[in-house]
Amino acid sequence: MMFLRLLNRAGIRGTPGQRGPSLHSFRHTFAVTRLTLWYRQRRKVQELLPHLAVYLGHLGPENTYWYLSNTPELLQAAGELFELQPAEGGSSR
Repeated sequence: MMFLRLLNRAGIRGTPGQRGPSLHSFRHTFAVTRLTLWYRQRRKVQELLPHLAVYLGHLGPENTYWYLSNTPELLQAAGELFELQPAEGGSSR
């Protein structure tokens, strides 16, 4: 497989005892990085998620949602935005 040859040539190795890099890893990293940036930029992620889903080749956002809870960085960025929501809305309830 060409991807494995490219990894080998570039000297990219997986951590012993764990799965090595895959094309899916790059897709996942892209999606999580994009979502994290949107949260940190205070963008309306729910409105942007359909665009990300199409870019990833998913049929709809429901097939992309699992990316939302898969990394500590993403959860932290989403949590920070969530904590800001009541303050920006003028009421905490």
